[in-house]
Amino acid sequence: MDMDLKELSDSVTDKATQEAVVEAVLFTMGQSVEVRQLAAALGTDDQTAREAARRLSDKYNKKQKKGLQIMELEDAFQMCTRQEYYPYLIRVASAPKRQVLTEVMLETLSIIAYRQPVTKLEIEKIRGVKSDHAVNKLIEYNLVYEAGRLDAPGRPALFATTEEFLRRFGIGSTIDLPELNPEVEEEIKSEVEQELSMKLPEEKIEEDEENETDS
Repeated sequence: MDMDLKELSDSVTDKATQEAVVEAVLFTMGQSVEVRQLAAALGTDDQTAREAARRLSDKYNKKQKKGLQIMELEDAFQMCTRQEYYPYLIRVASAPKRQVLTEVMLETLSIIAYRQPVTKLEIEKIRGVKSDHAVNKLIEYNLVYEAGRLDAPGRPALFATTEEFLRRFGIGSTIDLPELNPEVEEEIKSEVEQELSMKLPEEKIEEDEENETDS
């Protein structure tokens, strides 16, 4: 049910609700909030807002000893992490970040998974565009590795998926890969064509600029 706007225009008189409103505002803002702003949220005078913030601060800092604390500044309040818990935050900040796979990388990974061992040229024949960046990124993420060389002119590298790929996608072995839909390649080609149509105008502009520079 939508809150009646009349309710918002009235001042908050219940102390527990006042503290809840202050808590919500401090959490959402993520920075120091002036007393006058808290008062505006509560529809009260500054002193009432200050008292509500101090009661909330007392609960956080003394009674419940939470991981967060409410700090009173000159004429404002701020919700922040308690200093003694900083080392635990550092653990999270220093933990390796999970790699994000783009659509292009997923397409390339799918081709390698189903066609392995496969050369970069074969990947590019299916996608219709250069795939150097995608393959290099997949190697960097330890999802793909160089599995050898093809016995052909130039001895091109062969690429295959790693054990990390199996773990990441919850597959026991490549035999357990789901059957490839015959329409997938056509879908990939269609997406690549769209990708090319967007890139070509940009490449043409760059080429024109280079020509102007050379002349």
